[in-house]
Amino acid sequence: MSTPEFIDDPERAAAFLAALGQPEYLYMDTEFLREDTYRAQLCLIQLTDGEHLACLDTLALGIPSRLGELLMDPGVTKVLHAARQDLEVLYQATGSVPAPVYDTQIAAGLLGHGDQLGYAALVETVLGKTLEKGHARTDWSRRPLTEAQLAYAADDVVHLPGLRSTLDTDLQARGRGAWLADECAALSQPGLYETDPAEAWRRVKGFNRLGGPALGRLARLAAWREQVAMDRNRPRRWILKDDALLALAESDAGMSRLPPAVQRRHGTHLERLLEEPVQDPEIPALTGRDRLEPAEERLLKQLAALVRTVSEREAISAPLIATRKELERLVRGERELAVLAGWRRDIAGAALLEAVEPG
Repeated sequence: MSTPEFIDDPERAAAFLAALGQPEYLYMDTEFLREDTYRAQLCLIQLTDGEHLACLDTLALGIPSRLGELLMDPGVTKVLHAARQDLEVLYQATGSVPAPVYDTQIAAGLLGHGDQLGYAALVETVLGKTLEKGHARTDWSRRPLTEAQLAYAADDVVHLPGLRSTLDTDLQARGRGAWLADECAALSQPGLYETDPAEAWRRVKGFNRLGGPALGRLARLAAWREQVAMDRNRPRRWILKDDALLALAESDAGMSRLPPAVQRRHGTHLERLLEEPVQDPEIPALTGRDRLEPAEERLLKQLAALVRTVSEREAISAPLIATRKELERLVRGERELAVLAGWRRDIAGAALLEAVEPG
């Protein structure tokens, strides 16, 4: 494979993308920042077809039109490791989610290589190669980038062809290629990356200590904060921190503990939000009990043990079969769950359901 080329000129970018032609696989990674913005700032895209290799400066280039075509070309499989964040950033940059994709982290999980194994660890495990460290906290928006930084960034795609080939051989041998295809198809659904302000309360740390009207107020406040953060493209915490949201939701006295700048900018609007009666139709659904009953806890432990047994027997990462949160939802009576569909139902879901609904 060639030495990585840093490209920030449109003509050179067009020449590189033309040289890629119509590859069967496009191996890629992104570098981005999310320190002082709501939406990530895409700084770099690393690309290779297994022969040509480049780091595209998206700060200078944006997303070249030819690259946009490749990202959505159904005949070109985009190969990434731990793809979800990269796909979210690309969705924000282009308005479309690249498809189809092949996620080597998910492939590794389906082969029992561990839960959410990192790229460097997987390269070492599967290919026996050790990657250089030291630039994980690089500010990728700064220019110029050093040769060492570019080499570090390029390493994130250099080994993807070997990983995909080896993992795919093992997956096909075990009859799990279709399983991976199903998992990766789900990653290309736009809804996965869209934000609903009405659901923002679920991300507030400590929300589960509230109930009744307080939780209703929190839902309203969190939705307001989410919308403001989106409109201004600023982090949520810059608008109002979680502890301040909780204080406001719990008591009117929370207004007096707001920072002066927040009171000046948002005080009047926050007071209006808090004065409105909590009558939103979604609020009753938010006020369900948080803790499981003792019998439910025992059932949850039984289900978790069953998942561990299946994980060991099938050599698949246990959380990839079902997470603890999903098992809790199963115990609470939910049935529209991933573990009860597709390959998961075949190896574990049916047995889990039998344990919850014996007879």
